[in-house]
Amino acid sequence: MTFVVTEQCIRCKFTDCVAVCPVDCFREGPNFLVIDPETCIDCALCVPECPVDAIFDEHDLPDEMTEYIAINAELAKQWPEISDTKDPLPESGEWADLPDKRQWLITEAEEA
Repeated sequence: MTFVVTEQCIRCKFTDCVAVCPVDCFREGPNFLVIDPETCIDCALCVPECPVDAIFDEHDLPDEMTEYIAINAELAKQWPEISDTKDPLPESGEWADLPDKRQWLITEAEEA
């Protein structure tokens, strides 16, 4: 079992979750965070810290979000660790409550 970051994080990238992670399992991409399933210890400390409710236990994922299990695992191998909080993306306020953001996920190292 692991925790999974879902599409609500896309174009927001709040890092409140990073601050409470005891094992530094978060990885940072251009406009999204993921959890490394190899590092996550299933402590659930990150879940209540996410201001956009983007983090789920993999067994509690809504059906439409199950692809994020693979997305987190794949991108965690490519992206660098993040262990300190940062300011959210400038447009986070506009994007925080929008649904269907998958198309906006940037997986390559490019400008968000």
